[in-house]
Amino acid sequence: MSEKPPFQWSSAGRSHVGMVRAINEDACLVMPELGLWAVADGMGGHEAGDVASQMVIESLQQIPPPSDWNDFLISVRSCLQNVNQRLREESAHRYQHRTIGSTVVVLLTYDTQCACLWVGDSRIYRLRDGQLQQMTRDHSHVQDLVDQGLIAAEDAHRHPLANVITRAVGSTDELRIDEALYPLQTGDMFLLCSDGLNKTVSDEEIARLLANSRHNCQEAVKAFIHLALMRDASDNVTTVVVNVNATPLADGNGDAGGQTLANPIPPDWYMQ
Repeated sequence: MSEKPPFQWSSAGRSHVGMVRAINEDACLVMPELGLWAVADGMGGHEAGDVASQMVIESLQQIPPPSDWNDFLISVRSCLQNVNQRLREESAHRYQHRTIGSTVVVLLTYDTQCACLWVGDSRIYRLRDGQLQQMTRDHSHVQDLVDQGLIAAEDAHRHPLANVITRAVGSTDELRIDEALYPLQTGDMFLLCSDGLNKTVSDEEIARLLANSRHNCQEAVKAFIHLALMRDASDNVTTVVVNVNATPLADGNGDAGGQTLANPIPPDWYMQ
């Protein structure tokens, strides 16, 4: 008899066009059966950005079940490198060498470990024991300015160059992927999001909404989208929430149980 895995995970994801954009250039992937989740945010305008993010997500979706942890990591890296090459070819053949690309964040879980892989300014957060931590570092011009001490972190989203990213899948011939590995812990909650969320909702609000969701991933995703839209989200908004459980869930759909509330925002929420 095979040994029961130490962790199970529930998860949910949703992408919304927002209140201003005509086209949704974001895309997300929720594959708890594989231990793989991703968010991609396309760049290049209209059809091109949409093509890029969908290509990233559809390629990740084809990754086979891993035989071990190292095999899993190699498969994801190879997948993203392959998409990068295909996007470069697509740019040359169909878009007059105009840059088309996509950010991507990928969360992998296997046995007792997880890995964050990313390119661009989409993010992964982790809520553990009530403390929120950003697990990724933005590949963006304003993040470089923050690191150099030239602007304060809280002013970054208001900077005129806030939308300028320094890395993307498809933007250069050589793709550099950042990666970090961490041990899993029961009760961990992860949020993957495009910048349309974190430019609208603060880290303190992210922590509070995750905590208030009572580990119901569908409820958390709904609350994040709802809050961003109430603030007239000017960009596409995409969120994926993953909860780490010690034992299998009773329901069969891979999401936390419990009734879905009509209003996902807690009644005592202070709207800024």
